[in-house]
Amino acid sequence: MSATPRLLATETEDDLRAAVRSLLTAGCAPGRVLSRAESGTPYDRELWKTLTASMGLAGLLVPEADGGQGASHREAAVVVEELGRAVAPVPYLTGAVVTPAALLALPDRSAEASALLTEVAAGTTVAVLALPLTTASGDPLPEVTSADGALHGSVRSVADAAGADVLLVAADSGLYAVPAGAPGVTVTPLTALDLTRPLAAVHLDGVRGTLLAPAADALAAVRAGLLAGAGLLASEQLGLAEWCLTETVRHLKDRHQFNRPLGSFQALKHRLAQLWLDVAGVRPAATAAADRLATGEGGPAEAELAVAVAQVYASPVAVRAAEEALQLHGGIGMTWEHPVHLYLKRAKGDAVAYGGAGRHGEVVARLAELPAP
Repeated sequence: MSATPRLLATETEDDLRAAVRSLLTAGCAPGRVLSRAESGTPYDRELWKTLTASMGLAGLLVPEADGGQGASHREAAVVVEELGRAVAPVPYLTGAVVTPAALLALPDRSAEASALLTEVAAGTTVAVLALPLTTASGDPLPEVTSADGALHGSVRSVADAAGADVLLVAADSGLYAVPAGAPGVTVTPLTALDLTRPLAAVHLDGVRGTLLAPAADALAAVRAGLLAGAGLLASEQLGLAEWCLTETVRHLKDRHQFNRPLGSFQALKHRLAQLWLDVAGVRPAATAAADRLATGEGGPAEAELAVAVAQVYASPVAVRAAEEALQLHGGIGMTWEHPVHLYLKRAKGDAVAYGGAGRHGEVVARLAELPAP
């Protein structure tokens, strides 16, 4: 029987949380996030440079021998949680979690794959998997074919593709690294609900890429990346939900009606109390998923189950926390200038990312040997 996941944060994780939160408080205020969304730029490059070059956070999952920090999914989950709390417009989940996890899962890593991993860890290259954001680890992959070394096919709803330097393309013959600006690559930005995590359609027409792994190894590596993304997505949803709860409580304390704080009304107290219980339950689920991914205890099945449980619980809670924040902020919450809409849109986008609660519920039913609903 596998050991119980370690749910309490370490001193190192607490220090990392404080450092990232301090940075985001100063450099990722809601007004700045809104300004970037209105500018049409794919992500906040200045913030990304600070996170990667100054703090070295892009390489948390990468061993020191490959130029990374040699940390684990637990430390990466702390960063993702704080980025979710700030709805930071940076490609961290896609470029610093999913991509490294996929490359590290290659059984026989080539020199080209190792070189790309080092660049990703340094933050000098943003590489993302050319897969729809909704893809779960067990889903079939898009049909991208290769003929005489040239790639053909189209993939829609690829997160952060518009700002990527390299696209990791899973084709029928293997996993390829394709420069985003290579001849034959067309990246078309799409209108996305979540303006802080832009989507794009990727079309490949006779593109030449670098083969990183044959087909036999590519599928398992891609699925490992998607599983890591789904697991740490729960931490992002935790940070988002906690911000919504904290800001809503603060607003209801400050806002008065009939000479009383809004928060003193019994009906609102009950709603907030229930929301607090729900949000508090996300943390152990998200931490358990990150811990299982970090330690590997119990094998792949336990990691998959922990990730699925975290997503089944975290996705609806994050959406409800954002909806409650919007409603309880009243008319203020309905305006573009107030940041609560950014959190609602991110929560809605996260709810379908990497499979969503529905697909993960099927995984729980299968792995826990329960009858499917």
